[in-house]
Amino acid sequence: MARIAVIGAGMGAMAAAARLAVAGHRVTVYERSETFGGSVGRYAHDGFAFDTGPMLLHLPAVYRDLFVKTGKEPLERCVTMTQVDPASRHVFADGTAVSLPNASRAGVVAALDAALGGGAGSSWGAFLDRARDAWDRSRRPLLEEPLRPDWQVLARDPYPAPRQRRLLRPARQAGTVAEVGAWELADPRLAALLDGYALSYGLDPRRAPAAAALLPYMEETFGSWYVEGGIRALARAVYERCLARRVEFALGREAARVVEKDGRAAGVEFVDGTVAEAEHVVLGVRPRPGLVPGEALRTEGDGPGRGRAAEPGRFLVMLSLSGARPADAAHRTVVHPADGAAEQEAVFAGRVADRPTVTVLRPDDPTIRPDDAHEAVTLTATVAPHGTVDWTDPATRARFADTLIEAAGAVVPGVRERILHAEVRTPAETAADTGAEGGSVPGPALAGAQGAYLRPGNRTRLPGLHLAGGWSHPGGGLAHAGMSGALVAGLIVEGDGFRGSQ
Repeated sequence: MARIAVIGAGMGAMAAAARLAVAGHRVTVYERSETFGGSVGRYAHDGFAFDTGPMLLHLPAVYRDLFVKTGKEPLERCVTMTQVDPASRHVFADGTAVSLPNASRAGVVAALDAALGGGAGSSWGAFLDRARDAWDRSRRPLLEEPLRPDWQVLARDPYPAPRQRRLLRPARQAGTVAEVGAWELADPRLAALLDGYALSYGLDPRRAPAAAALLPYMEETFGSWYVEGGIRALARAVYERCLARRVEFALGREAARVVEKDGRAAGVEFVDGTVAEAEHVVLGVRPRPGLVPGEALRTEGDGPGRGRAAEPGRFLVMLSLSGARPADAAHRTVVHPADGAAEQEAVFAGRVADRPTVTVLRPDDPTIRPDDAHEAVTLTATVAPHGTVDWTDPATRARFADTLIEAAGAVVPGVRERILHAEVRTPAETAADTGAEGGSVPGPALAGAQGAYLRPGNRTRLPGLHLAGGWSHPGGGLAHAGMSGALVAGLIVEGDGFRGSQ
């Protein structure tokens, strides 16, 4: 039985802690804040409650597996989950709208054909066929195995883009999300749909590899799920599972550095100068200079993630509304701007977009509102990180919040008149709460782009030090973070011979 110190109480870190405790290890989680969950936060006001991090769960099998492997109670006995149907509604700049059913390929194709016409459904269906091929080619090494030493095998894009014949020019293949939209989907609304998926994960469609096609494929194949009480309820369930497995939590303990002794990780030193000794250290937060020994993350040449631009954050407006939620309201509606390219240019150049893509979330959940005569609505947009934009500036915050509310008017009629309270959360708050530089939100790992969208491996160059959570392989998002926890636990329990789930 080894002593294991886990730095950070995010979802990936807690997933690793629960699995390691079941394997017989003494596990203590050290968290700088006064609560668990990392980016999976919660805001409550006058009977209303809102998630401040992820708001839907994709690939629930990741957490089902965690609960099966760590106790007798399955996930569904600990939280109530429902499939969101329709999975999403999309409102385009020309006024057309389409509702996409949950986890139904045929239903999505039929809905697109009916709403957009012109063979839009069959065009999207053919794209999903290619995305499925990319999924089959890369799923195991990208998601289910520790990052291989020869990670360069993932530097090549697995998306089988068809060659495009061009008059008097050499045939070309789409290499980015934007090129897939322009060359393979044709209809600008389908291109906006694809761009919206990429942007929601913090990816620049103009630069993200075509392999990002995996993201809409995963959502449309495995579905979108809502947890009653919000995703914060899932975080609490994972926390309680850790407690049941005798994981100890030390909240309000900020790590200063990983202690190295005799060439391996030997514990954690905290900002107050005290030290907790350990045989293994799991780092569940973003590695930063001083926290991790300098050679621990060194890679040869252009390592995974090298050259990747600073990642954006999220801007939220949490609205406490008077008036009941209509029974036919979609849970998630995406309002697309007329000029998506201008938005992308602004966000990834460190500016505020004039017209952002706005996601409107209207959960039908009585536990997050005072009564059925009120409604809790969250508006979100992907934005430049704090620092490139000063998100503490009151005027900037107010203007952008008003822009989101204006866009939401197309989805929630009379929204301004219904507002009882509006709470704004920006990357500045994310940075303060989670310690993530600039309030950036880590995106998922992707194959292609010469490895620029991969994450550092879970095994480091320093024996005894492992990485979990969204800033490590296989990247950000609830499902990916949960996968990282499983990989770290496997590496510690089974050693270097661990090759991932079977």
